Amino acid sequence: MNRRYSEEQIRMYLEEAARGASVRELCARYGFSDASFYGWRAKYGHARQHDASDTRRLRQLEEENARLKSMLADALLKLELLRNRTGRHGDGKNHG
Repeated sequence: MNRRYSEEQIRMYLEEAARGASVRELCARYGFSDASFYGWRAKYGHARQHDASDTRRLRQLEEENARLKSMLADALLKLELLRNRTGRHGDGKNHG
């Protein structure tokens, strides 16, 4: 059976193995192959060490994104006010 596992589930299985559960036992309990487990371990095995820094970086990027969106909204609002003041409607022609 070809079943997809979420990243959260995979990390849980890897943590169980790190706490001492055997790979064979995990495979039997959750229904995946040992090849899948070792592939996941190669891909996600060291991710726990980076979780805190990844979370911090994500938060910084989200804050920067919010700041940039605010700056863009302000600039667009100023542009719209300027266009209204001069009678221009954004198509390069004067409608007044």
